[in-house]
Amino acid sequence: MSAALTRFRVVAYVVGVVLIVFILVAMPLKYFFDSPGFVAVIAPVHGFLYMVYLVVTFDLSMRAKWPLSRTVLLLLAGTIPVLSFVAERWATAKVRELEPAPA
Repeated sequence: MSAALTRFRVVAYVVGVVLIVFILVAMPLKYFFDSPGFVAVIAPVHGFLYMVYLVVTFDLSMRAKWPLSRTVLLLLAGTIPVLSFVAERWATAKVRELEPAPA
């Protein structure tokens, strides 16, 4: 489960950063400065990365045997700016609770 957690953590951070760039840089450029070029690049990138996030999150959730409600909340965390960072910390803590203590 350690590899699944690492994949989730990396993808959660990447999706979070790309979403923040999209919201705080690309969208203002489009609407305030009439420059839609950056949105045309960042939006598909975020869309693809969010699909990767969904797969990685679902994989972690199935390995950890989490309930559907927890899984859905984690899946939705990639759509709200900054929430993927919070979800990553929360999921990491939950997975580490499941792991046995080192001897």
